[in-house]
Amino acid sequence: MTLSRADSSNSNRSSFSAVAGTDHHKRKLDDYASSSPDHGGDLLLKMKRHEVNADHLSAFQKSFLTWSYGGNSGLNRSFAPAAECSSSSSSRVPESSGLSESTRLQIFVRMMSGGKTIVIHADRNDTVLILHERIEWKTKIPVTEQRVIYKGKQLQLEHTLSYYSIEQDASLQLVGRMQSTEHPVAWQTVDDIMYTISRMHRGEILFSIDNINEKLVKFFASIPVKEENATAKYIKIFSSSSVPAALVMLYASKLEINKACAKSSIKLFLNSCIGLPQKQKNYCLPVVLEFCRLLRNVCSNNKLYLASRNTLGSMLESLSEDDARIHCGSLAFMDEIFPFVTECADGVVSELLGNEGPSLCDVQKFSSFWRCLRRVIVLHSATCIPIALPLRNSGLEKEIEKLSRMFKKLLTTMDICMLRIETLLGRRGVANIEAVSAKWSQFLAILKIINSMSDLYQGAKEQVACLLNNRKVSFCAIVLKFAKRGDDHRWIFEYKEATTFESRRHLAMLLFPDVKEDYEEMHEMLIDRSNLLSESFEYIASATPGALHGGLFMEFKNEEATGPGVLREWFYLVCQEIFNPQNTLFRRSADDFRRFSPNPASQVDPLHPDFFEFTGRVIALALMHKVQVGVLFDRVFFLLLAGRKICLEDIKHTDRIMYNSCKQILEMDPVEFDSNGGLGLTFVLETEVLGKRDTLELCAGGKSVAVTSRNRDQYVKLLIEHQFARSISEQVEQFSQGFFDVLSDTEMTKSFFRRIYPEDLDGMLRGGENPLSIDDWKAHTQYNGFNENDHQIDWFWKIMKKMTEEERRSVLFFWTSIKFIPVEGFRGLPSKLYIYRLYEANDRLPVSHTCFYRLSLPSYTSMALMEQRLRFIAQDHVSSSFGKW
Repeated sequence: MTLSRADSSNSNRSSFSAVAGTDHHKRKLDDYASSSPDHGGDLLLKMKRHEVNADHLSAFQKSFLTWSYGGNSGLNRSFAPAAECSSSSSSRVPESSGLSESTRLQIFVRMMSGGKTIVIHADRNDTVLILHERIEWKTKIPVTEQRVIYKGKQLQLEHTLSYYSIEQDASLQLVGRMQSTEHPVAWQTVDDIMYTISRMHRGEILFSIDNINEKLVKFFASIPVKEENATAKYIKIFSSSSVPAALVMLYASKLEINKACAKSSIKLFLNSCIGLPQKQKNYCLPVVLEFCRLLRNVCSNNKLYLASRNTLGSMLESLSEDDARIHCGSLAFMDEIFPFVTECADGVVSELLGNEGPSLCDVQKFSSFWRCLRRVIVLHSATCIPIALPLRNSGLEKEIEKLSRMFKKLLTTMDICMLRIETLLGRRGVANIEAVSAKWSQFLAILKIINSMSDLYQGAKEQVACLLNNRKVSFCAIVLKFAKRGDDHRWIFEYKEATTFESRRHLAMLLFPDVKEDYEEMHEMLIDRSNLLSESFEYIASATPGALHGGLFMEFKNEEATGPGVLREWFYLVCQEIFNPQNTLFRRSADDFRRFSPNPASQVDPLHPDFFEFTGRVIALALMHKVQVGVLFDRVFFLLLAGRKICLEDIKHTDRIMYNSCKQILEMDPVEFDSNGGLGLTFVLETEVLGKRDTLELCAGGKSVAVTSRNRDQYVKLLIEHQFARSISEQVEQFSQGFFDVLSDTEMTKSFFRRIYPEDLDGMLRGGENPLSIDDWKAHTQYNGFNENDHQIDWFWKIMKKMTEEERRSVLFFWTSIKFIPVEGFRGLPSKLYIYRLYEANDRLPVSHTCFYRLSLPSYTSMALMEQRLRFIAQDHVSSSFGKW
């Protein structure tokens, strides 16, 4: 549609009044012009009809028409007002009679903001008032509302036309305003801006930067930001008055003062749009888009064009999904932004192959434009996606083909870049992460865009998977280095096979808030060891999620030690209590006693829902603080937390007896199965809780439904669902509630467990499966007061080698409050370990400072004495009692 004043005005209005203002104030005339019977037709046709040469138009008019209406873009079709001209003079128009041929004039009167032109016949000796009266007859604009401009000067009513040297076929400019027009300040301000620009274009020297900028500030200040409809109308006034085209035309001027003025005004407009509230900002999109299109035609490599494009990208980035569909869902919009997407893609490819790498700003704008373009394609081609090329008869063939080439170019370029990363990482691979350069920081964001593009084409997902699998080392390196908290990384889990344990763990941990070390914001706990579980429950269950995010400060009653080491000890001890089968909260798996799942019998305790919520919080906190607590979850429990359905293979290591029975039922020959009466089975499940036996129907009337070869699949499916899922569904729900209380995003609980494999959670909760390596331990230990070759140090490591695995872990726990080390071994700890010389009695027990991973040893005089002391602290009940902090 054409957004001119005529669209919203009443052509039959005849009541007008003047608006106060100085003589140079202009008014909007399209409304009046539309009511004239002489309006219609193309300007060029009318000029031809009157045998008027185009040279008679002023330079500003011709240039402005070219800028404002040149080209055939969708934006021109959507937003530019049409240039119109009146037909020849009607016989009903009162013209001067008996005019001398030598004094007779034909004058073109052009409506400045709308581009419409009328023809007036007059005499050189007529006063300007007579000219105004003839304009009023044709346009219905009262004389009091008219302002006629010729060569930058407003014509005064009392002077004659000859006084102003108005010649044959002269072009005059007319501006005005109707009394009933909405938002008069906006119209007046916009017309003032246009008038100033026209004077500058003619070469007049003005204090132009301040002049136009002041009017722009006034324009935005007058927008009633609380009224959405009013904002839309204000922006339409600005656009339909062709101010963007006029400013860009002024920017293209050879005069530096004009260029500087236009640059300042355009930047002011763009910044003012960004400063509006979101809803109002959205209405500025068409105008910002118009600035981008016009500037791109003038100076595609210019900083002002790039600034306008960046502004547009920022505005698109902040759009909600609903607003995007409203403002950016048309094919015409796709036509407009497609060149920007192409430019951004080419720029990113060039930067990828360069030495500095792509910038955050460039990638963000590329992403913003791409998301809008993708949205339009999906909206108009939803039934075809994923698209099989070549695409036919959709109206989008060219764009889809271009995007396919863009996708392949980006994919090939990223392959080159990721190969470079692998070369630099060398044999150490991800372990050499310190070699990862900051110039690769945007690679993950670019891969995300590439993945989004792959959704559109058949076979494209496989190409992305091939790239990431082939470049697994570099992919995981950039994930570990550059995946940040708060970003959306869900797309990575479409390619889980291309990730490692370290990268999956990193992505899962990003769902937790940062551990805060501010003691003023910590949740403090003072707990009696003899009432460890009950008092821990009170402190954790009663805390708000926000308090838990602030960190934990732990202290045992009647003990001096405080700090991180004591907190690590508390995590280990409280988890040992929670998962103690005697407490009936959890039960061991039938085939792997290390693994736990909720106990269906826990429902007999009225507090059991609260205890499972408490357990969820404790496990999440242990993960957040990166403490291995020595607990393993059963596979079925893990899958339920991830929101997965349980199948037969999932219970293989949970209950092998039931697994084998179900396998036998499913694999029996159908004829033999049915001939044996389906083994006498019906759709029921027999349960026993705390010695009480019960029978549960798996479906309505299950007792009377016999299992046959045709329904045995359904029988096994229902049996597994009731036995392993429904029986503990309440406990799983409560655990999940407590777990996501600790996450930074409380809707991401299932996402956490979906980001990792069950084996990953094993590593995060229990640590490495292998026995403690003395060599690794020794390699990550440093000495203070001792030398590596001292007898005491030599004796210490010999004694460690003689100890059992459990004794070693008890010594390590006494030393660090850590019993289970990370999967990576001792290098996965946040600190080196230290052995200090204790300058006290040479026969006393060792002392530990667990917060600092420090063990203080006296200078024992013999290996036997040292061994006796170390074996004493290796006792389980002792290793938790002698640390200081």
